[in-house]
Amino acid sequence: METPSRNHSSLIPRKYLLPFILVTLCFALWGFANDITNPMVKAFSKIFRMSVTDGALVQVAFYGGYFAMAFPAAMFIRRFSYKSGVLMGLGLYATGALLFFPAKLIGVYGCFLIAYFIMTCGLSFLETSCNPYILSMGDEQTATRRLNMAQCFNPCGSIIGMFVAMNFIQARLNPLNSEERELLPPEEFEALKASDLSVLVSPYLLIGAVIVLMFFVILFTKMPKNGDQNHSLDLGPTMRRLLRLPRYWEGVIAQFFYVGAQIMCWTFIIQYGTRVFMAEGMSEQAAEVLSQRFNIAAMLLFICSRFIATYLMKWLRPATLLVIFGVLAMAFTAGVIGFQGRLGIYCLVAVSGCMSLMFPTIYGIALDGLGDDAKFGAAGLIMAILGGSVLPPLQAMIIDRGTVFGDFPATNASFILPFICFLVVAVYGRRMGSAKIE
Repeated sequence: METPSRNHSSLIPRKYLLPFILVTLCFALWGFANDITNPMVKAFSKIFRMSVTDGALVQVAFYGGYFAMAFPAAMFIRRFSYKSGVLMGLGLYATGALLFFPAKLIGVYGCFLIAYFIMTCGLSFLETSCNPYILSMGDEQTATRRLNMAQCFNPCGSIIGMFVAMNFIQARLNPLNSEERELLPPEEFEALKASDLSVLVSPYLLIGAVIVLMFFVILFTKMPKNGDQNHSLDLGPTMRRLLRLPRYWEGVIAQFFYVGAQIMCWTFIIQYGTRVFMAEGMSEQAAEVLSQRFNIAAMLLFICSRFIATYLMKWLRPATLLVIFGVLAMAFTAGVIGFQGRLGIYCLVAVSGCMSLMFPTIYGIALDGLGDDAKFGAAGLIMAILGGSVLPPLQAMIIDRGTVFGDFPATNASFILPFICFLVVAVYGRRMGSAKIE
């Protein structure tokens, strides 16, 4: 009963192999952007002498761009093509990344937020285009597996982003901790800020150049025109059809909470680990770098788990796996909250293994059988990435309290928010697995 219906068609037909590879590379490119950015909450907080809550505005700008551009992206793609959407996304991505140079020269935090917002407007175009594009490259019965396969390469880009953040940003920033920076006179602080900003922007300029190269490769490559036959917008009727499908709109809600949980777990592992390792006697910078190593370990587990989950979908329904992984994520998050030493860090790493299949599986279930409506349906699911903008600042506000309920670490208590998010995901999987909701 749990075994999906099988067919012997190729997961990726030969005629789509090169386009599949190129579009899958885009998954890695936005994975890089996501995970070089997560540690920047802590970095910007130090460089500009801000609270964690103010530093979390990086995530507000980053994921706000996803929200703001998702429906304009869908309308653009419907009017033109998936390929045009990919090219627009790469163009905005490169523009935002290259704007880090003038932002450094100006030296104002808000300029970096603008650059992040423009960059993620491009990422919104990419995700709105690439996810349904991959679903269309083959048999509909294997679409969710195919998307999980492509999404396997998203965390590969994330690993590179984390590695770059750890070795080329965090490790090279001035080792003065937040308290010591507060004591610096204005002239010394400005000189230190300028030096640290020069370190921070270099990787963004490099990835901007890489994105420009990728833009021209796809521009001159013949890409399939799947789903590009209907260029009529018909936004109102399309949205009415989508909102009549609980499978779809409940998927948007589940995606909102999943993305929030993912960003919280990958962003605040730095704060969580820093607290644990400084309690062991490490300096703040050494604790941050070690925390980032655990973040990389979490991403490696995420990658391995996603390949395993993609394989298991040959035997288990995607909704069933979503329930199993959601319940396991809740269990490990409870450990993150309850344990105050390294065991809590190990549980937080394990949570990443549970998150591995969630985004593409929710995406695939929600868009199943939507046909050309998937272009606008994809926009709603990308807008749900707003969860990564809304929920992390709430967690940051809890962390800034220092302790709660007496002397209980607020960092630990803050992970009640990801716990609730995983509960929502598990309920969605249970509902989709227990009944045919149309």
